[in-house]
Amino acid sequence: MLEEDKRGILLESGTNEIEVMEFTINDNLYGINVAKVKEILMPAPVKHMPHSHPAVEGIFRPRDIVLTVVDLPRYLLGVECEKGPKDLFIVTNFNKMNIAFRVHTVVGISRISWQDIQKPDKTVAGGDEGVATGIAQCGGDLVTILDFEKIVAEIAPETTIQLSEIDRLGHRERRDSPIMVAEDSVLLSRMIAEALHKSGYANVEMFPDGRELWNKIQIYRDEDSLDEHVAVVITDIEMPQMDGHRLTKLIKDDEKLKKIPVIIFSSLITEEMRRKGKELGADEQMSKPEIGRLVEVIDHLLLRVKKG
Repeated sequence: MLEEDKRGILLESGTNEIEVMEFTINDNLYGINVAKVKEILMPAPVKHMPHSHPAVEGIFRPRDIVLTVVDLPRYLLGVECEKGPKDLFIVTNFNKMNIAFRVHTVVGISRISWQDIQKPDKTVAGGDEGVATGIAQCGGDLVTILDFEKIVAEIAPETTIQLSEIDRLGHRERRDSPIMVAEDSVLLSRMIAEALHKSGYANVEMFPDGRELWNKIQIYRDEDSLDEHVAVVITDIEMPQMDGHRLTKLIKDDEKLKKIPVIIFSSLITEEMRRKGKELGADEQMSKPEIGRLVEVIDHLLLRVKKG
C-alpha cells in the first residue's frame, strides 16, 4: 500500500509538494518525508549489539534483510522510555541504507507544499547542530520535521560524508569556478562546503533551501552577471520553502539559466527519483554521501562547459 502511494507522489515531482508521515513520541508530533519510508512494521524482538550507540536497540531480520533499529524516543529525549504496546517501527530507506526507527504511534499522512514548512530558529532546532529541519503546518497541527540524515550521522559517523574521499583524489589545484549549493541540513551543509574547499573549489555559496538560491540566481540573471557568480548548482531534494526538484525545473525552464549544470545530491536517489530528476533536466544525480564522486562530476561538468 505504502509503495503504491509513494509512486503517485513521485510522479508529480517538481510541483514543490511533499507528503509528510506524522508520528508521535510522548504525544509530541513529528514528521518524515513519505519518500523515505519503506514500510511500517509491528515491533519485533531485536538482538542487542555490543559497543553500539545508546540509541541503537539492536538488529532484527523481518524477512530477507537485516535492519538496524534506532530507539527514536531514546535518541530525542536522552533517556530510556517505556516500550508500549502501540509502538511501531518506521522502516526507512535513504543514503542507500535501510533503518528502522521505533516510534510510539503513526498518526497519518498529510500532503502539503514545501512553502508551508518553515525553517526552525535555533531555540527550536537546538542550535546549529539541531535535529529539526522544519516546522510544518499539517491541518491544524504543527509538526516537527526531523533531520534523519543528521540522526544517522551522529549514531554512525562512518555512514556520512567522509573528507578522506577528497584525499584519495590526490593533489588538486585551487579553482575559482563559482558553485551554488542548496542544502537545508546544517551539519551536511557544513560538511559539503568543507569538502568542496578541500578539493580546491574556493568559491562556494551555500543556501539553506531552494527558495533562497532561486532568489539569488534571479538577481545574477537580471544583472547579467551569471558567469561571474554561477558555474554549477548543487541541490538537495528535501528542503523547506522550495525543494530541489522544483528548483531544477525553474532553472531548466529559464532560457538564460538552463545552460547552468544542475547536480542533484540527495539521500533520496532511487530509480524513480532518478527518472524524475532526468525528466526535469538535472545534468547529474547522485546519492549522499558520495562526496568524492560529487567532486569528480563537478570537474567533468565544468570541463564540458569550457569545451562548449
